[in-house]
Amino acid sequence: MSAVQVLSAASPVPPAVHQVQAAQALEVLTCQLGGVSYGIELRCVQEIRSYEAPTKIANAPAFMKGIVDLRGLIVPVIDLRLSFGLPVPAYDAFTITVVLNLADRIVGVVVDSVSDVVALAPAQIKPAPAFNDTVDASFIAGISTPDSGPEARMLVLLDIEKLMSSAAMGLVQPALQ
Repeated sequence: MSAVQVLSAASPVPPAVHQVQAAQALEVLTCQLGGVSYGIELRCVQEIRSYEAPTKIANAPAFMKGIVDLRGLIVPVIDLRLSFGLPVPAYDAFTITVVLNLADRIVGVVVDSVSDVVALAPAQIKPAPAFNDTVDASFIAGISTPDSGPEARMLVLLDIEKLMSSAAMGLVQPALQ
């Protein structure tokens, strides 16, 4: 179990503090899934690890890859590519497990690769598009284009806490409001 990089992650920021910080830059870890760039709020990221095959759990959905032992803590591992309905990935040297600290629960999510950490000003974040009932985009927190120029990438900002607490995932209890 070799860690690629360990990020310093303080305990999750209380919602009231997070709202106050909303006027400041939002730091996100950028990762790729099926050729699309996604952003996960850095405050949720505990560490970044190279992918290791987890121990499978019987009767688990296909996107639930299994569990890993993270320094004595048993952590469920979700493949975001599979949970988003993308084709089955090839697990290679670029495949990464991002360990998240969500609502006092540790969860690993598998992504194709990780790029960098980007600080986004509020003006760089656009609201998520509205879809009809056939597309569940409730876990999209916004869209950003942090780069400029003709090859600017679009970054889909995930509300990872909402995604992991959704009924489909069922991993994290939603925070009481």
